[in-house]
Amino acid sequence: MLIYVTNRNLCKDDFLKRVACLASGKPHAIILREKDLSTEAYQALAEKVKDICDSAGVQLIISKYITVAKNLRISSVQVSMGDFIKYRSVLKSFSQVWVSVHSVKEAQEACNSGASALIGGHIYETDCKKGVSPRGLDFLSEVCNSVSIPVFGIGGITQDRVKEVIMAGAKGVCIMSQAMTCPSPSLLTSRILSFTLEDSSHTVTNCYYNKTSGK
Repeated sequence: MLIYVTNRNLCKDDFLKRVACLASGKPHAIILREKDLSTEAYQALAEKVKDICDSAGVQLIISKYITVAKNLRISSVQVSMGDFIKYRSVLKSFSQVWVSVHSVKEAQEACNSGASALIGGHIYETDCKKGVSPRGLDFLSEVCNSVSIPVFGIGGITQDRVKEVIMAGAKGVCIMSQAMTCPSPSLLTSRILSFTLEDSSHTVTNCYYNKTSGK
């Protein structure tokens, strides 16, 4: 499974046109990760990206801005472990809650507390985490083996690294830098999916927030 993660600060061309090109390739989802924006600015951007994703039939996942997801009636959100704990009761109204984790302990806690899926990282060196050592494939494998919900790798993943991430046990990959900078975004999806056994028609709608989990 392939998920694109946005970062308009990495994009040197028209951001919305790039998102549209990425969506045209039919990834499984796009995470709108623009955490430096105000809530109002993020919502204005999310409305435009939602239109693009809806037209392409691609799932949009809202990152961090829970109120924006509610306002736009988007049922999928991605949050940090801290926000997952802080807003647990609010998050139960969403059908999908993706939680970013950085340790096996966090992964197990998120799983036991009702997360739909986990995003584990960062796996490889990446400019987005400059100076911070990557956790590597062994970490990813440990996380995958410790939980019963899907785990997606993130951090420095490019099309030539997808296969080894999947072989480590991940359900899929989250790709940001290459998605925001590659010269042919509309072709990137087919190239990446050729490294996996996943069918490009597969969706992420089989991940649901477990409202009975956690206390």
